[in-house]
Amino acid sequence: METQLQSDIEERLAGSRPEVEVILVEEAGRGALRVTIDHPDGVTLELCEQVTGDLADVRESYALEVSSPGNRRPLTRPGHFQRFVGRRARLKLEPAADRPGSLTGEITAAGDEEVTIGAPEGVVSIPYGQIKRANLIEE
Repeated sequence: METQLQSDIEERLAGSRPEVEVILVEEAGRGALRVTIDHPDGVTLELCEQVTGDLADVRESYALEVSSPGNRRPLTRPGHFQRFVGRRARLKLEPAADRPGSLTGEITAAGDEEVTIGAPEGVVSIPYGQIKRANLIEE
């Protein structure tokens, strides 16, 4: 779920802002790059401005947008799912004959290889490699 571009941005921020977590890096079309960050104390406008400044060389190639995860926080790593056990999430999945293409329910367990969702269809375990996109949803 992580791209080389995301890894590069994480490395650049690791020295200057080790407390900042890069949640998601998406190319948004027409040369735009969306970087979603999180911080233990929350994400402020000032922090977004600081991260934008730290990524000045990236701004030479992209129109850069740095933002907080908001209330529909993306879940892109096993640690994100583990952190939010007990919360509701919506998952868009790789096509498979034995399950729907999307799933909404409570994250009941999360390990290093898969997440377990309590959904109306029942309790389903999904390997992380089968998840195309996942977000928390409001309670």
